[in-house]
Amino acid sequence: MSRFDPEELFERLARSRFRTRFHLDDQARLYLENRGLNAVMEHGAAFIAERLAPAYPPHDGKQTPMRGHPVFIAQHATGACCRSCLSKWHGMAPGKELTPEQQAQILLVLRSWIERDFGRTVPSSPAQGALF
Repeated sequence: MSRFDPEELFERLARSRFRTRFHLDDQARLYLENRGLNAVMEHGAAFIAERLAPAYPPHDGKQTPMRGHPVFIAQHATGACCRSCLSKWHGMAPGKELTPEQQAQILLVLRSWIERDFGRTVPSSPAQGALF
């Protein structure tokens, strides 16, 4: 197995007109500021485990909303939204359960994309006085 190179993936994604149209909206940015990146990535780990890791996820191809959570946006931007896209963009074969290492790799990509798109340092923990 070849070593994963996130920069090579981001270069390929940058050539996709569809993938480059995704950006964090104001709601996602506020969510990141109020919850913190660490909590958002915990949500991401649960989304990956529940919605992508099974060999045959329920509703595959439709399991990831286009908005509503920073991780959902990042999944579409990075080709980590369904098993077909995982195969195309990440070389993770469909029909096989994702290993813990593969799930960690996806989370790394999502975190990196969120940090890049946020445009400045993403708070790791909730903002002081956050309402939620």
